[in-house]
Amino acid sequence: MEKHVVYYESPIGWLQIVGTNEGIERIDVVERGEDQNEKVAEPLMQSLEELEQYFQKKRTSFSMPLKLVGTPFQLRVWEALQTIPYGQTVSYADIAKQIGQPKAVRAVGNAVGNNPITIVVPCHRVVRTGGGLGGYAWGIERKKWLLTHETR
Repeated sequence: MEKHVVYYESPIGWLQIVGTNEGIERIDVVERGEDQNEKVAEPLMQSLEELEQYFQKKRTSFSMPLKLVGTPFQLRVWEALQTIPYGQTVSYADIAKQIGQPKAVRAVGNAVGNNPITIVVPCHRVVRTGGGLGGYAWGIERKKWLLTHETR
């Protein structure tokens, strides 16, 4: 299956979106947009539209098809992330309990950190139990921006 790449200039930086006709495989923050495929798979076109709506505060959830690839544990964590409501946060411990493994908080943190589809699979909504922001693969300032964007 041919992979397609598109770029979107967002308020948190350039996003590189990678996918096929089956769905989105990755969304990463990159230094700048580059050349992209002339003919782009429909899920990528849909992702551009939905991300634009999200950043304009016209969308609070996503419907683009995703093609998540990971271990069974990672997939359960990433599925749980997709249930966190817009504008709300949960703890790593909450996710561990939700997937039925309350002692696996550190493993949940690792799976959250390895989330391949930022924003759409909202790992930025996961915080520490004590209220600290925790980490974010694309930098804590971007995490703060996304959380503020969703709550103002």
